[in-house]
Amino acid sequence: MLLQMHVWAFFLLQEAQVAFDVRSMWNQMGFLAKAVVVIMFLMSAWSIGVMIDRFLAYNAARKQSRLFAPAVAGALKDGKLDEAIKIADRFPKSHLAKVVVAGLQEFRAHEMSTEIPGEKIEASARALERAEAIVHAEMKRGVSSLATIGSTAPFVGLFGTVVGIINAFKGISTEKSTGLGAVAGGISEALVATAIGLFVAIPAVWMFNYFTNRIEAFDVEMGNSSSELIDYFLKRSQRATTKS
Repeated sequence: MLLQMHVWAFFLLQEAQVAFDVRSMWNQMGFLAKAVVVIMFLMSAWSIGVMIDRFLAYNAARKQSRLFAPAVAGALKDGKLDEAIKIADRFPKSHLAKVVVAGLQEFRAHEMSTEIPGEKIEASARALERAEAIVHAEMKRGVSSLATIGSTAPFVGLFGTVVGIINAFKGISTEKSTGLGAVAGGISEALVATAIGLFVAIPAVWMFNYFTNRIEAFDVEMGNSSSELIDYFLKRSQRATTKS
């Protein structure tokens, strides 16, 4: 029904020979229509900023993690915890490095203590869980706003559509005529508001789903790294107990 209305409005505007000049259309808009357009552009600017920021952050995390994983694995294989911590510090944008270094520092701090091995492993596991939660929150920063924009932008555009239709009926009452020229301005406002709402909402929803999938992949990678690190701590503690 809405699509049919837009098609009919398009043909009416073509028959009325309305020129789509952005400046003249802006000048003809009422206060509410202009407010809707401004709000939509602000929402679009915010969503674009979030998209760029998250895209760069995720790519940097992926790139540094690919370099970090084999380097820290080699250090841990040789039993060099201090070197592994230093390697993690060289990759500050890596999500794996942020999690692994938290576990390594906690384990290293308790390694020289007199605590029983079980408590040392549990403390390291808790440190890893805290680090995972913090990194997850950092990765998710701003992404929820894309969902908000994607869900509300069509309704804001619909409000602009209603305002445009109201202006069209006002044009009929002012002109005392039902000709196309009396309603063309209001219909153009309605179409512009609807188009801008969809233009803002669709990319926001797409990118929200894309970023959500990437965050889930990062969570899986962090969970696997934490599990492997706990296994390494258990084996190291067992060897230390056997030697003593």
